[in-house]
Amino acid sequence: MNMNMNMKRSLGLLSIGLMSAVVPVACDGDDGNGGSSPLPIPGADELIDSCGLRCSAEGIVDGNASISGVASVDAFFSAVISVRDASMNASASIRAELNGIAASLGIEGAAAMSVEDLTAEIQAQLTSKLSAHVAGSLTIQHEPPQCEANLELSAQAAADCDADYEPGTAQVSCEGSCEVTAEVAAMCQADGTLTCHGQAPAFKCEGTCTGSCQLSAALECSGSCNGSCSGTCTACAGGDCEEETEDGATVVANCAGACDGMCKGECRLEAGGECNGDCEGECVYTPGEAGCEASATAKCDVSGMANVECQGGCEGEVKPPEVRVECEATVEAKAKADLQCTPPAVSVDFQFAANLEAAEKAAFKAWLEGFKARFSALLAMQAKLEGPDGNGGLKAAIGDLQASATGAVGDAVQAYAAGDVTLKTTIGLGCAATQLGEVAAALGGAGTELAANVQAVLDISAAVGARRTR
Repeated sequence: MNMNMNMKRSLGLLSIGLMSAVVPVACDGDDGNGGSSPLPIPGADELIDSCGLRCSAEGIVDGNASISGVASVDAFFSAVISVRDASMNASASIRAELNGIAASLGIEGAAAMSVEDLTAEIQAQLTSKLSAHVAGSLTIQHEPPQCEANLELSAQAAADCDADYEPGTAQVSCEGSCEVTAEVAAMCQADGTLTCHGQAPAFKCEGTCTGSCQLSAALECSGSCNGSCSGTCTACAGGDCEEETEDGATVVANCAGACDGMCKGECRLEAGGECNGDCEGECVYTPGEAGCEASATAKCDVSGMANVECQGGCEGEVKPPEVRVECEATVEAKAKADLQCTPPAVSVDFQFAANLEAAEKAAFKAWLEGFKARFSALLAMQAKLEGPDGNGGLKAAIGDLQASATGAVGDAVQAYAAGDVTLKTTIGLGCAATQLGEVAAALGGAGTELAANVQAVLDISAAVGARRTR
């Protein structure tokens, strides 16, 4: 690739100049790439090995980042390996979920299909299955996956790359929300950026309730109604819907799905929503003057707040500490590679097709539960690959590392060229130059597979009418 040519030329010229300045008897005979010394000097090969003047037989393809012996360069290679492996693992997880969905739809030979062909076959079979069991369309709602970045890892990555970085002198900051101390929570409460996560005060949730919402009276339910429904119910316990008279009105007594009227009983808010009754699940609310309940977790949007230390992971982007320019992409990429995303809650809204037998309805509901779990896992992996907002994650890390590959090694060359350089360092940088092509191959391959798997999730989402609740 073009990005490698100038770098290799620069390193070659630098190596020639530096090699001519050292005593040739010691190690000049080695070619720097693992070859034996042609000089008939007893013990020359042993001396070369003991001095560490050979390129390692294992490179980044083999998971070895210790290529040059220069901290910033090897930290860059380490970031490349971390991002490549994390991307490939996430892509493999997506493929496993796609294979599982394919098996549930009776698709044979899924393992031998390309991800594009498999996705197209899944879409076709989903369309067929839904048209046979659902009247109209099926829609899926889900919250955005929650992703947490490791702040400590970012600090360690900075220290590994930049010798001048001192942990504690430059703060790793969170551009999002995280758990905070009581002192910081009070500041956030005053600014209106504090949220409480846990049981609602007296079970009355003035925010978003996720899980069980108990309705003692007939009220609106944006989730699944498990009780009586004054309108049409998409699914009923036991298969057949049973009608009875309640307060002078005809209701579906055994509703176990979406209700387009009023619901009395349990409103199951799998993807979160407004609870007009008692929220027995988790409530996310903005506290009053009293603050969060003792059993609740206080989280604050700390974006832009200076000198704030999170008490755990960061739900958002990690802003690394100030480091040398050649270390910026390395530190950011390390954080993105370690991003942990949780599968979101998923809710489904549909109406059974007419004339379905009870056994057919039960079988479809059982299949749907399995599909929901796999689809939720797909959404979590998609968030890891391209970030919760679609503009970050491993996709961004791959692009940043590709753009900074030449500079990560070139800046080190320039820095060492301006001072005294040992033969070991010269050879180490030469070894680094030989790995630039491997960097391009590793990141290019991971990026191609990433793009294909992200598109697969988008296509499956479109097939089932999935949309985010916020």
